Amino acid sequence: MTVNLNPKPKSMINAFLVMFIIHTAQTGVGIAGLPRVVFMEASRDAWICVFLSGLTISLVLFVMVAIMKSYDSADLYGIHKDVYGKWLSVFFNCIYIVYLLCVTFIIMMNYIEMVQAWIFPKIQPWLVMGLLLILLAYGVSGGFRVVAGICFLGFIFAFWLVFMIYTPVKFMSFDHLLPVMTASTDELMKGIYKSSFSMVGFELLFVYYPYIKEKQKVLKYALIGSGYTTILFTVLTVVSIGFFSHETLMKTIWPVLSMFKILRIPNLERFEFIAVSFWMLIILPNICVYFWSAVRGMKRTFNLSHKKTILIFSLMIWGVSIFLESRTLINTITDRIATGSFILSFVYPFILLILVKFRTKLIKRRNDS
Repeated sequence: MTVNLNPKPKSMINAFLVMFIIHTAQTGVGIAGLPRVVFMEASRDAWICVFLSGLTISLVLFVMVAIMKSYDSADLYGIHKDVYGKWLSVFFNCIYIVYLLCVTFIIMMNYIEMVQAWIFPKIQPWLVMGLLLILLAYGVSGGFRVVAGICFLGFIFAFWLVFMIYTPVKFMSFDHLLPVMTASTDELMKGIYKSSFSMVGFELLFVYYPYIKEKQKVLKYALIGSGYTTILFTVLTVVSIGFFSHETLMKTIWPVLSMFKILRIPNLERFEFIAVSFWMLIILPNICVYFWSAVRGMKRTFNLSHKKTILIFSLMIWGVSIFLESRTLINTITDRIATGSFILSFVYPFILLILVKFRTKLIKRRNDS
């Protein structure tokens, strides 16, 4: 495995698409329940936690780009080889691949739960999982340019849902947001931590960075994409707190979807049916980026072909969905993955930056001597 990659020009994308990939990779099922999860920790200051989490992501993006600028065109798997060596890098790459697969699985299972709760209560999870995996495998098999196209189209097709919060805004009470800054520092930190799992996805820039043409523009577009996500999540959290009473918000699992209940369209009694169906367009780019990154990791680490890896991973995810039906167990797994996600997305880039800079200085000293 080489450290630097030289993708073919036809496999690369323009830098402006990074903002769509970043945003769609961050936006998944988690946004539907984010206001409640953070509100349980920081009460009416939950929106501040979401905003601060977005600012933290911007800082991490600076660190990530600084790491990748130390190489000509390397991804995370190649950087691991350069920093840890041939054999130890395999261990770290495997950890990252397993993490990516777990996040893909959790996103899909949470969406299936959403479908069961809102539309088809008796539908079997393995059936929906199989249909999603067919779409996922078909999209990822086309390569990274196709995945980037799915992210762009997913953003365009789902953008109209943003305007649906106009009606809940008319019924919200700003008194629910006052007074501001009543949460303690500990509560704010817990709120930031809880919101982090719903806003991950930006860390995948480590994997597809070599496939971007104008690398000098990557940071700008990554910050734009992440900034839009932060603003959107913060606004939805503010509206949710203002729309629901504090007691109701604590009991509402998916407050963002629940707000759609008040929307009325001629000849359509329940608009949330449309919202849940269109939510698949939101999670599809999300899972495509994660799944492609895991598949790419197998190619880089073990030189396993994309088609074989897609088939193996798809069968693994589908098989687990058949036997894993306990909602309590899925919630426990989600919490464990959220902890790992926080470490790999928010903490590990800073550690990796130190290791990369240390290795660079060490090599420079050796060459000078």
